[in-house]
Amino acid sequence: MSQMETRGETQNLTLVQAVRDGLRDEMREDERVLVMGEDVGKNGGVFRATEGLYDEFGGDRVIDTPLAESGIVGTAIGMAAYGMRPVAEMQFMGFIYPAFDQIVSHAARLRTRSRGRFTCPMVVRAPYGGGIRAPEHHSESTEAFFTHHPGLKVVIPSTPYDTKGLLISAIRDPDPVIFLEPKLIYRAFREAVPDEPYEVPIGEATVRREGEDVSVFTYGAMTRPTLEAAERLEDEVSVEVVDLRTVSPLDEGTILESFEKTGRAAVVHEAPKTGGLAGEITATIQEEALLYQEAPVKRITGFDTPFPLYALEDYYLPEATRIVEGIREVAEF
Repeated sequence: MSQMETRGETQNLTLVQAVRDGLRDEMREDERVLVMGEDVGKNGGVFRATEGLYDEFGGDRVIDTPLAESGIVGTAIGMAAYGMRPVAEMQFMGFIYPAFDQIVSHAARLRTRSRGRFTCPMVVRAPYGGGIRAPEHHSESTEAFFTHHPGLKVVIPSTPYDTKGLLISAIRDPDPVIFLEPKLIYRAFREAVPDEPYEVPIGEATVRREGEDVSVFTYGAMTRPTLEAAERLEDEVSVEVVDLRTVSPLDEGTILESFEKTGRAAVVHEAPKTGGLAGEITATIQEEALLYQEAPVKRITGFDTPFPLYALEDYYLPEATRIVEGIREVAEF
């Protein structure tokens, strides 16, 4: 069901509230859905994304686990293989690496390894990204690790509406989904979100702003500063902003359609530049739409360093001024 097709009552939710609303709706709809992770039960999660679920569904379906990410994901894989639909929470994306072997060696391969006898309908949720002045390991943006591996879908919403719809789609998907929640905008704004369950399709980008001169591709928390940059430039450059929403699989059709209209492009993400999604998007444009190209594709990204602490965060993250400069460089080439 698309945003225009939803009907009935709505409520103004933040992004983190939309996570909880999506989880609650699916747990009410499907007894196979359960939530598991560190402090997700009585405590309601480190960001309160699961607050209230333990009281409604009990400890059999909202499971507080030991501090063992490999064990959390490994257990979820076994549950998924035998008919459950677990949603495993990693407290921060920087804590997901102990579970990396379980995700790429088992969850992502279960369908092909078993020749379709088993699937792995599970979701791994993780708050990700920087900007909240967190300690080391708490501000990772390493989504490219997972987009590189076949068998995984990787979803990164940027609005409360999309968050609920994409999370429901992820829970209902027959294969594993990495669901990354940009914690910088967990409580940054509210949006009308339908009370009823609905789906936003995985693998479909959306155009947040129409434009004619430069296409800018982005996702997650970087969508808001990109839109701000486009507004600042509206008197000199007509900027189209495409929110990818899903980074694996990429919506190549929407990317190419936008680029063929403008002939110029930039990609904005907070992950490091080398090996980031900007390179994949640029290569896709080169392979499929080279004859439309009027300027080099600009990558406006984080830097090839560990995520810095505190005072340097604002210099690391692409913010509106740096995005404006990058777009202007493309437009003036």
